[in-house]
Amino acid sequence: MTVEAAFHERPGISEARSQYYGRLAEKSARPLWEVLSSLVTPVPRDRTSAAIWRYREMRPLISEGARLITPEEAERRVLILENPGLPGSAQITQTLYAGLQMIAPGEVAPSHRHVASALRYVMEGEGAYTAVNGERTTMRPGDFILTPSWQWHDHGNPGGSEVVWLDGLDIPIANFFCTSFAQHHPQTTQPVAHRPGDALHQFGMGLLPLEYKLDGMSAPVFVYPFERSQCALQHLQASGHHNPWHGIKLQYSNPATGGSPMPTISAFLQLLPAGFKGKSYRSTDATVFCASSGRGRTWVGDTELAWETNDVFVVPSWQPVRHEAEEESILFSFSDRVAQKALGIWREEYLEADQEPVQANV
Repeated sequence: MTVEAAFHERPGISEARSQYYGRLAEKSARPLWEVLSSLVTPVPRDRTSAAIWRYREMRPLISEGARLITPEEAERRVLILENPGLPGSAQITQTLYAGLQMIAPGEVAPSHRHVASALRYVMEGEGAYTAVNGERTTMRPGDFILTPSWQWHDHGNPGGSEVVWLDGLDIPIANFFCTSFAQHHPQTTQPVAHRPGDALHQFGMGLLPLEYKLDGMSAPVFVYPFERSQCALQHLQASGHHNPWHGIKLQYSNPATGGSPMPTISAFLQLLPAGFKGKSYRSTDATVFCASSGRGRTWVGDTELAWETNDVFVVPSWQPVRHEAEEESILFSFSDRVAQKALGIWREEYLEADQEPVQANV
């Protein structure tokens, strides 16, 4: 794609123009031509930096946090993954928040609800649960769990080991629109209608939604078990075909609508065969990746991000990216792609050939 170096060149300044601009400022106005080059750019100017958080370095800090503060004191005991290009923002990209949350045996993270939608991708441990509007699902490594907007939710761990997961939320989007609301549930743990093992609770095994009633409205809640998602990847792998850019890539979908599980966040799972050397592509959705398994490296422009199991890394908007796998690897990822598509502004470009990606729905 050929682009101009700048969309607009700022005009020169003169004494008359300077005085004119001063009078405009007194009226809380300013000339567009003075700022047009920064408002309308020929390509995206993402302040997000390519960055990686290595799990072997973060894991001891997660346990240390558990010794220093309880879930009740912290509301949610999470270590925010703050992008180095966005200092002080508590954001991993300009539209998304991410963090590592841990709950130890016997602990409960109190029930609350908020406008921001949330996803959980379980990284380590078993035995904990997430409860949403009275329904509980047990958390297992690789499971993808949703907490839709304005749904009561809490977490607990009646098991015997620490459980860690990656949180992804659209908090920056909700705050950008000035639509953030939040409430505490009157009880620390919300009443449970169904527990893990109940027949009604097995909503995740067939990827079928349950409908919950809240204030006269129904809200689908989903869990996508890793066992089922992994089987889908392996089935496609057995066909012998993989995409030169993405390997074998699946997109999580809402089985009731066929669309994204969340209106603002898209989520994906991809398998990179051992020895995979992907071609370069770029897209406008800055993307957060978590290495579910394996070992490899991702090139973001000239920046090399070497990753292994449970590492989290981020790729900025419109930066050339390619993946390589030293051993068979699975990457989970999420971005604001669905929101961009709804607005008609999402764009993707394959830098080594013009071909549509091969994708399927989980």
